[in-house]
Amino acid sequence: MRTDGLSIGDVAKATGLGVHALRFFEREEIFLREIPRTAGGQRLYSRADVEWLLLCNRLRDSGMPIATLKRFAALVRSGPGNENERLALLEEHERAVRDRIVGLTASLEIIHGKVVTYRRHIEDGTAEGVWAP
Repeated sequence: MRTDGLSIGDVAKATGLGVHALRFFEREEIFLREIPRTAGGQRLYSRADVEWLLLCNRLRDSGMPIATLKRFAALVRSGPGNENERLALLEEHERAVRDRIVGLTASLEIIHGKVVTYRRHIEDGTAEGVWAP
């Protein structure tokens, strides 16, 4: 790693995001600052950029749409004074994630019931023809 900043390859490794994704995030203004470049045009990221991207990854992995992530980034980038808006955005996303967890839990219970049924039929030697057309 470079002492004057992290290359796009370094950041890709640290975040699990591809180079194209990093460039996309930059174009979509998801970073909290403009990414500086070397005289040769190479991007120079900071550790703070990596930490921000790790949060963005977690928000995306939890289902936050890009448009919402962009809004959150814009609020953070604009500085103090909009904390209530940031909180409202995060609370709304938290509710959506919790709702998805409830739905996934219900689906998991049904799937587990089917696993138990199949396991029992296989162990009992009665699996032939279970739900066969």
